[in-house]
Amino acid sequence: MRTKLVGEPSRQEVKPAEPGERIGLIAGNGRFPIIFADNVRRLGFTVSAVAHIGETEPELEQHVDRIHWVKIGQFNKLLQALKEDGVRRTVMLGGIKKTHVFTTVMPDLRALALFSRLKHWKDDGILREMAAELEREGIQVRESIFGLRGILVEEGSLTARRPSKKEWEDIRYGWEMAKEIGRLDIGQCVVVKDRVVVAVEAVEGTDETIRRGGTLAGLGAAVVKRSKPQQDLRFDLPAVGPATIETMESVKAAALALEAGRSVLLDRDETLRRAEQAGIAIVGLAGDQEP
Repeated sequence: MRTKLVGEPSRQEVKPAEPGERIGLIAGNGRFPIIFADNVRRLGFTVSAVAHIGETEPELEQHVDRIHWVKIGQFNKLLQALKEDGVRRTVMLGGIKKTHVFTTVMPDLRALALFSRLKHWKDDGILREMAAELEREGIQVRESIFGLRGILVEEGSLTARRPSKKEWEDIRYGWEMAKEIGRLDIGQCVVVKDRVVVAVEAVEGTDETIRRGGTLAGLGAAVVKRSKPQQDLRFDLPAVGPATIETMESVKAAALALEAGRSVLLDRDETLRRAEQAGIAIVGLAGDQEP
């Protein structure tokens, strides 16, 4: 039996919004922010988004009620945009490539003050400090899955094809390796072939990790993606979607293992359809489960 994970949000549906109730959306890249906006607007919420130039999909503008564009590192502008719109609750969805640290990021004074309080430039520390600063300004940061229905990965096989015996061996090995790199706050994903870790996610993100690992491994690699043991459910939950499957197919990877209850499956029908067509097995495993 699966034990409920510490800090795991309730599976109960979010109640419809009160008339005029507003929710903030601090948006990174990918489709997660768009899916969120569509879901909560159907529940009656008004959505105010702060989007990041060069990261957030421009399409988001068509799915929210108001949008403010900021450069990465303009934390004060982000905060003022939310306050201007009267936002008292917000979510933080979608990634920001950490490679910007070495290239385009130009932090404002508010961001510099925030960064100065960090001991290490690790994802968890940065995001927690951002959330703490928002909450000091009276803006509550909600769980990443607030307002979403049917988006979490469930336990068991999600595709008709199940992993082969050999693929299960790689998944078991990768499951423990992914836990350890997560504990060290390095990343969430590993690529394994013949019980050898051929790629570990770092700053490049999941798709690039799969591409690199699959190229090295050749036919039949297994991809394992799970949350960090210390994962804060307000941000950075593992997420996969059609682009993940497309990347796996391009390098002939064979299986994908995700953490049930703590991983997000974006565009579910399309993702599973593509996996079925490519012959890729997808399974959901509980965090405390021995695969």
